[in-house]
Amino acid sequence: MFNKYVEGTFTEDQVLTLARSAYKRGDAGFDFDASTSALLVIDMQDEFVKPHWSPDWVPDATRKVPTIRRMIDHCRGLMIPVIYTVYSQTHNYLDRPLTGATMPGRFSEVKVAQSHFFLEGNVWGELTPAPGEIVIHKTSYGAFFDTPLESILKNLKKDTVIITGCITTYCCSMTARQAYERSFKVVFGSDLTGIDDPELMEHELMILRKGFARVLSCDEIIKILDQSACTRSTGGN
Repeated sequence: MFNKYVEGTFTEDQVLTLARSAYKRGDAGFDFDASTSALLVIDMQDEFVKPHWSPDWVPDATRKVPTIRRMIDHCRGLMIPVIYTVYSQTHNYLDRPLTGATMPGRFSEVKVAQSHFFLEGNVWGELTPAPGEIVIHKTSYGAFFDTPLESILKNLKKDTVIITGCITTYCCSMTARQAYERSFKVVFGSDLTGIDDPELMEHELMILRKGFARVLSCDEIIKILDQSACTRSTGGN
């Protein structure tokens, strides 16, 4: 159907069909390889993962811990760098976007001492970084904003980022967008990110799928990484 389109004859229904197909079934046309990939574990820290502790707890992130752990372990086995991000108390919080504290997502109506949170940036225990793994203390949603992440990836000679963590609609998706804009290949784990409102999950994946990332499940990512590693070890035979 699509190959019958002629320049200057697109109807509203036709362009709507094209858009909907890209949102729902589109698949980015790039390949990726274990040797040039890095795994990003976004903000899987106590404030978001520890059950019942903070108003920022994301139950879905807690549920995703075993799947993220599986991806971390697999990447370590393939010698794929694992890079973590966290929020913590950096520069007396003067390094944040100026209007951040005014956003509704800060839950100002919740009467708890929120100054007790986001101090140390402790990664949830089941996902603790291994010795030598990098932990970036970031200051806003995207992991590239005002951090050395781009330089680190370039120095590692990595052109692909595999995104896991939380929150799907904020830090994970913003990182995907920033990576795309910096010409990295973006692989977004459809079952490797946690979201605070599950009703929004598929909508966000649709947006990422159409314009920013190759959206794949943990199993699909592992299969591709293993195939590329096997091809490399056998010299492409």
